[in-house]
Amino acid sequence: MPARDPGMLILADDLSGAAEAAATLGTPVRILLTDSSGRPTSSESANAAPQDVALDLDCRYLTPIEAASRTRSALETLRTENQTTIIKVDSLLRGNVRAHLSAALESTNGPVIFAPALPQHNRTVIGGVPYIDGIRLPDTRAWNIEDHSGPDSLNDLCPEAPTPLELDQLRTSSPHELAARFRSKRLITADAETMDDIGQVIALAASTGATVVGSAALARAIADGRALRRSAPLVEPPTALSAPVLFILGTAADRIDDQLAHLQEHAQVGVLDIPATEVSAWNDNPDDLHVTAAEIRNRLTGGNLVIRLTDTGDAVDPRPLPGLLAELVARSLTDIGPVHLAATGGETARAVLDRLGVGEVVTMREIHPGAVLSQVGATSAKPGEHSELGRVVTRPGGQGDDDSLTRIHEALTHGTAPTPITVANHEGERMTSRPTVAVTMGDGAGVGPEICVAACLDPTVLEVARPVVIGDAARLEQAAEILGVSASIRVIDSPAAAEDSPGVIDVIDLGLLPSDLEWGQLSDTAGDAAFRYIERASQLAMSGEVQAICTAPLNKEALHSAGHQYPGHTEMLAALTGTEEVSMMLSSPKLRVIHVTTHIGLIDAVAAIEPGLVERTVRRGNDALIRAGIERPHIGVCAINPHAGENGLFGYGEEAEKITPAITALQGDGIDAVGPLSADTAFFLAGRGDYDLIVAMYHDQGHGPIKVLGIDAGVNITVGLPVIRTSVDHGTAFDIAGTGKVDTESMSEAMRQAATLATV
Repeated sequence: MPARDPGMLILADDLSGAAEAAATLGTPVRILLTDSSGRPTSSESANAAPQDVALDLDCRYLTPIEAASRTRSALETLRTENQTTIIKVDSLLRGNVRAHLSAALESTNGPVIFAPALPQHNRTVIGGVPYIDGIRLPDTRAWNIEDHSGPDSLNDLCPEAPTPLELDQLRTSSPHELAARFRSKRLITADAETMDDIGQVIALAASTGATVVGSAALARAIADGRALRRSAPLVEPPTALSAPVLFILGTAADRIDDQLAHLQEHAQVGVLDIPATEVSAWNDNPDDLHVTAAEIRNRLTGGNLVIRLTDTGDAVDPRPLPGLLAELVARSLTDIGPVHLAATGGETARAVLDRLGVGEVVTMREIHPGAVLSQVGATSAKPGEHSELGRVVTRPGGQGDDDSLTRIHEALTHGTAPTPITVANHEGERMTSRPTVAVTMGDGAGVGPEICVAACLDPTVLEVARPVVIGDAARLEQAAEILGVSASIRVIDSPAAAEDSPGVIDVIDLGLLPSDLEWGQLSDTAGDAAFRYIERASQLAMSGEVQAICTAPLNKEALHSAGHQYPGHTEMLAALTGTEEVSMMLSSPKLRVIHVTTHIGLIDAVAAIEPGLVERTVRRGNDALIRAGIERPHIGVCAINPHAGENGLFGYGEEAEKITPAITALQGDGIDAVGPLSADTAFFLAGRGDYDLIVAMYHDQGHGPIKVLGIDAGVNITVGLPVIRTSVDHGTAFDIAGTGKVDTESMSEAMRQAATLATV
């Protein structure tokens, strides 16, 4: 019998950090709140505990001595033999990082690895120096609200001289060589730029018994290694609870204003701005607190409410603010019925839960990186002390895109009082609905069936879309069994007959695949079936029965051997819908690229580029981003030659002949397009957020940067069709097909984007 997995112990310096790390694991995790000694406030024996446990030490802004004491206490009393231990600290290196490292060194006999990189947010460490978007940490605005600048290197935070683990060692040494070299070291500082680098750090920790101090990326790497991450919810949602949402925005992060504006555009919420100076005065003027609480209580009875802390600055001592906001919330929630809670800023969220008597929460799922949906666990509050809490969302103060608060609102209200999506139909009439998305199964011998099943069960997809699979029901049932998920595969004749229920996958069954089709093997039968799925989806789109198509990958060799001579999905869909010209757009979390030319040779691509084609491509990309909610996209247009031709040094004036006239015409119509830009510079600037879209002139110019940033996270969007079409930007993955190892998040994202861009 295999040994029982000892699980993971995560110690975090604040609540949002604990939730962020815990939610990446793909299983329910109890997040225990600790007292001043570092011990959980709720009983460890209460309820059936998952093997993985996270603790919020609530010590980011304590003195270093207090923070080290809490960390030592938790390590000494809660860590078990062979248990993986992570001390999660701020990836921007704020707080008591040195104290955590000291406590770890004092409480363990093995090595301590300091690895704070967070590649998902482009926070890296190279040569021991921390960077954000390629800029040294002290040169960024990340520490603006602190009383001193950020550290120049990891060494500045180490309590003793460390041994560096540099990128070249990490990437060129075998796990055995790394373990032999570093097993006897006490403190190690680790470089990392990518999640593969973080995975190597975790492998080293496992082989040496090291305690790791760093970002939430460490837990994500462990989850990837376990193959536990999944698209299904971590915990079954609780019984539907109709309740208003109370947002507590206790952070001064710059992007909060844009996030709040987006929320107000997409949901009905009231906003109450409270100056920090007013909050600070409540200790001396408790009557003012009572009056504000009464106003909040009154407004919550009528719907959702945002409390935003304003006018924070040097004139206000920030330390008492979380506790005072928590007191306000507790008084506001007296005798008004259940409320869902969303709090930004780990210290504010923790203070609120403490005041409400909450001793633990259990993670349900990650809404977006950093934002975690949980349900309340043990509570010490007496009945009637405060209103019943529904679900709880925590999020670090400055994280998330402009739609972060909107997505949080949708997650909290899904299944209770969902916010409808308002879109326009073909006649321009405003309608409220979720678009129906035809999901084609792709090559049945590849990973298509598996990613279709997972994405169609994903609650974040079901919040925004009504998926209907075009494929083979029997193959989907096999895929569900391989994934180990419970799903009802329901055969229907048309999208109108879809049941649209959680746990049910509606499929238009073409029945084209044999029951013994081998996984991972080239098959012209599967190639022909993949074409037939697309053909049926195109017919449904043209008849208006579906509003978008999302395609799982097909195999071009199998497609061609079956007699269908198309370079890929893009050209096939254009032919099937009678569309003369379409564009391929690739979208990843950090970069969007649209292509002027795609599947033709480089010499032919340069010949095909002309001002009209460039202009039409940019217009299609601009329209797609406006449809996705970006009011005035900022678009960078790449040159053809290196350095944009360098004033005639490279090439034969292609930029002036083929690209500049198009940009002049676009700008004349008010489209924010600039260029021609040197491609290497354009992609760097786009990666740090300067551009919403990059226009690539040929296939590899655009595909290379997207795939370096992470092929599994990319989504392929065809724009210019009568219907929107999205797809994963990876292939059939024959090497892992039928094993359940495929990462399904890219398919979920493709379906979410299809719904966002669709027109009902």
